[in-house]
Amino acid sequence: MPPTSWAVLGLLSFEQELSGYDLKKWADWSLSFFYWSPSFSQIYSELKRLEGAGYVTSRSVPQATGNRDKRVYSITEAGRRAVREWARGAAVEPPVLKHGVMLRIWLGHLLEADQARDILREHQANADKMVHRARLDAEGAEGEPSWAYPRLVLRWAERYYEAERRLAEDMLADLDELAREREAPGHGEPGA
Repeated sequence: MPPTSWAVLGLLSFEQELSGYDLKKWADWSLSFFYWSPSFSQIYSELKRLEGAGYVTSRSVPQATGNRDKRVYSITEAGRRAVREWARGAAVEPPVLKHGVMLRIWLGHLLEADQARDILREHQANADKMVHRARLDAEGAEGEPSWAYPRLVLRWAERYYEAERRLAEDMLADLDELAREREAPGHGEPGA
């Protein structure tokens, strides 16, 4: 199964019946710090796949008059065994890094003079927001025994985004050094 299937199944492993909408909210709250938060369409596709495999069941829950019934999903014992086996035995591989900010800096030769700095400063501001959000979410998970490990990951996310901010600060210093090198006499001359 694809990683998104394991993520959705993992969200259901916390013993609550959840709708696709609830799963999306939970993914945004927790997975988005270290994986990605699947779209609604991905979640519903995965739920269909997981139900077909016998890893989840669903039922329709009547809603107030005039509203559509809500479908909620729960993990089966087979699903619990499968996600447990995957968590215990999946290969430990290097994380896949898709860093849009670094891609833009890599293309710095196409940017105006201060654009790279502006991009990095915006990245720092976003990292600060993620640090704050991870900290708040970790604090919000305090006292809930079933969220002990997600809370650890939220603390990791807080440290990760603090490191992102420091790395951006280092990159700003690197840009300053590059600018000094380019302004040095002889830069750009043959043999220089």
